[in-house]
Amino acid sequence: MADRRGIAALGGISLALAVLAPLAGCTAGDEAPVGPHRVDAAPLVHLSADAKADPSQPVTVTAVQDSRLTDVTVVGPDGRVVAGKLAEDQRSWQTTGRLKAATAYTVRISADDGKGGRGDTTASFSTLAAERLLTAKLGPDSSGSGVYGVGQPLTVELSEAVKDPQARQEVERALTVGSQPAVTGAWYWVDDKNLHFRPEDYWPAGTTVSLAFDGTGSRIADGLYGGDRSSLKLRIGERVESVIDAAAHELTLKRDGEALRTIPVTTGKPGFDTRNGVKVVLGQERSVRMNGETIGIAPGSTESYDLDVLWATRVTWSGEYVHAAPWSVGSQGVENVSHGCTGMSTGNAEWFFQHTRVGDLVTVVNSRGGRMEPFGNGFGDWNIAWTDWVKHSASGQPVSTTAPASQAPAAGMVRPEL
Repeated sequence: MADRRGIAALGGISLALAVLAPLAGCTAGDEAPVGPHRVDAAPLVHLSADAKADPSQPVTVTAVQDSRLTDVTVVGPDGRVVAGKLAEDQRSWQTTGRLKAATAYTVRISADDGKGGRGDTTASFSTLAAERLLTAKLGPDSSGSGVYGVGQPLTVELSEAVKDPQARQEVERALTVGSQPAVTGAWYWVDDKNLHFRPEDYWPAGTTVSLAFDGTGSRIADGLYGGDRSSLKLRIGERVESVIDAAAHELTLKRDGEALRTIPVTTGKPGFDTRNGVKVVLGQERSVRMNGETIGIAPGSTESYDLDVLWATRVTWSGEYVHAAPWSVGSQGVENVSHGCTGMSTGNAEWFFQHTRVGDLVTVVNSRGGRMEPFGNGFGDWNIAWTDWVKHSASGQPVSTTAPASQAPAAGMVRPEL
């Protein structure tokens, strides 16, 4: 990270003239040239950028006297062209794309002097070095299959805390959510560094989703600018939701609204009651070691355990699973005897494991336990009422997603609905 002492001072922008040799032709005495001819273009244009160009502000090229701009191109060191727009009267051109901080740019300009003369010139400028750059780690990690359940929220972890409401709005403007079909959703600031995005209702089955952070050059706050771009894509699979009725001691799994199987289960016994509410599958392990000490049970007590457990589907970070429990088959469908997990026979646990994926919904009802935490112990996002969810966005407004970048020329910002 460069500080202000690392800013490259240009001492003003110099236009480097690229004058081409005049076209071959004949003139008589002092008569003006006939047809287009090459001229010195440097005096015909003015570049607005100074020695410390702010990357969050547009750069403008203006025609001088009677001249007109015919083409302007701004290129970075990586060869990427910065988007721009030429005014209808061709008297000015302005960048519309973002500029990176602490970056040198080349400007190529073509102009017409209004008297039949045409010329080209080049210029250069550098942008201000940011004191700090804000980057974003996006989730979920789609490096695997990239297919998730309908309950999977999108997550953003910022490299720095952002507290100011206006700065938070800048962060949200730098985030693009795309989906096909489009949905209405909203951001929720979990804390100063973490945001979640979810639709008003669950994602429609088969939705394609994209998420990108592109705050390049955007001023977030004093000394803090948007850093490198990051993005991900994922797909939503079938709608799979399981309801665990702790009082009836059974789990029913539905796929796209159709009940596929009802399974006898056992849930948390008194003192270890299973949490009520909507949970989202966090991961799956064919075998996992479970130890009572991880949930505060003292070694050697009557409640202690240390077991290898098969076909384990995790729903909280603190260790709540849906898993095989062959030791409690006699209680499954009859009474609750677990330490908080949902236990079933080995065959049923394998079937459940094979019919479930990360992002699927697992809802517990009629338990004597407390409520699933909204954040910090998994994804309890769906336990927050929609109206309350929207209030925790920087804009305080729901937003509509755009089409994913692969299906549209450019994915626009997620914008508040008006």
